[in-house]
Amino acid sequence: MSYDLIVIGTGPGGYVCAIRAAQLGLKTVVVEKRKTHGGTCLNIGCIPSKALLHASHSFEDAKSHFPAMGVVVGEPKLDLAKMQAFKQEGVDGNTKGVEFLLKKNKIDAFIGTGRIAAAGQVEVTAEDGSKQVLETKNIVIATGSDVTRLPGIEIDEKVVISSTGALELGSVPKRLVVIGAGVIGLELGSVWRRLGSEVIVVEYLDRILPGMDGEVAKQFQRLLTKQGIAFKLGAKVTKVERKGKGAILTFEPAAGGAPETIDADAVLVAIGRVPYTQGLGLEEIGIQKDNKGRILTDAHFSTNVTGIYAIGDVIDGPMLAHKAEDEGVAVAEILAGKAGHVNYDVIPSVVYTFPEVASVGKTEEELKAAGIAYNVGKFPFTANGRAKANATTDGFVKILADATTDKVLGVHIIGAEAGNLIHEAVLAMEFGGSSEDIARSCHAHPTLSEAVKEAALAVEKRAIHM
Repeated sequence: MSYDLIVIGTGPGGYVCAIRAAQLGLKTVVVEKRKTHGGTCLNIGCIPSKALLHASHSFEDAKSHFPAMGVVVGEPKLDLAKMQAFKQEGVDGNTKGVEFLLKKNKIDAFIGTGRIAAAGQVEVTAEDGSKQVLETKNIVIATGSDVTRLPGIEIDEKVVISSTGALELGSVPKRLVVIGAGVIGLELGSVWRRLGSEVIVVEYLDRILPGMDGEVAKQFQRLLTKQGIAFKLGAKVTKVERKGKGAILTFEPAAGGAPETIDADAVLVAIGRVPYTQGLGLEEIGIQKDNKGRILTDAHFSTNVTGIYAIGDVIDGPMLAHKAEDEGVAVAEILAGKAGHVNYDVIPSVVYTFPEVASVGKTEEELKAAGIAYNVGKFPFTANGRAKANATTDGFVKILADATTDKVLGVHIIGAEAGNLIHEAVLAMEFGGSSEDIARSCHAHPTLSEAVKEAALAVEKRAIHM
């Protein structure tokens, strides 16, 4: 069989790329090693983790916050099996949705492991070992990423777990130690803390959320500590040993010093992710990678081998599903003769804890390092009418604008619904908007989004409600 495009991997980048290519008239096929589409995101990542975050937040609300609102329901009981089933319903709905979209767009789908035999050829190995070769004009690699392992520490997904195992626990661990204070560790740590675990986060750096705005990270750590999560920062994990039904974690100061130990019922290794390219045959056909294992591409997502492209977690840039989606659309449009493009300066990121943390553009640290003069506008949710009414006053909105042109350079939000609020800033920045543009736009009252407007007003020191 001969195609215009073969996409290897049907995560957010891959299936979106395939759909856009089919819309543009390209005869397209996808190859997926899982029995269900959607990649890590839909199967064992974004979607199941958000379902558990939502369910565990509802459980904590019923337990701790309903009485203050006059909602009397009694002491809630946790049915973890039912909660896991709720999570799986969300996963199934999303993966079946992708399957439907592929069929709707007349995209052929092969379930099996794809290997690039040569430029224009993909060999698909089915579960039963049978092989077939597909012919194509172009290939897009969209195979995503895998969890990063710690040398010498074996992940068994029972006691020493990755994010995958953390989504499947059959009981609430009495004590959960999380290695890594990044997005994944803090989200999953929050889930199990709400459900009853004592959670301790061990992080090599002296801060949480590396790459996020420093002021936001400090405030976030204070809020998580108040919620009951303990932090051991500047700590290097040296060993994790199984002991009975649990484990003993050994760590020492990153700067050097005496080791300490922590007993744990479960240890979550959440130190990041690495590109997944094993078995693709990249070395055999000479595709170049960098020293982090990422596939090297040019501005049009092309590798050094003609006709082979790569997008998403396997190339440079933030490992975010929406970044992969935009790249999938862009490469499909390029292949169809259009001008596909991704604006990497305006890609939002969100931590889906409570409160949420959302960010787009530059941090203060990045602007200072680049020598860019900027003005800051901040507005706390304690001064927002809707936040007061909802009793969700933790956090603030911070807008960074160029000191000369007033162009918005970065926006950082910590607070309820930050993940939704950030997109006003995304749209403003995509069109080169200024803080004054946001400040002069009418915002409905009472809404949390008024805090964004007030932060924009604060850039020129003229916030109304502060």
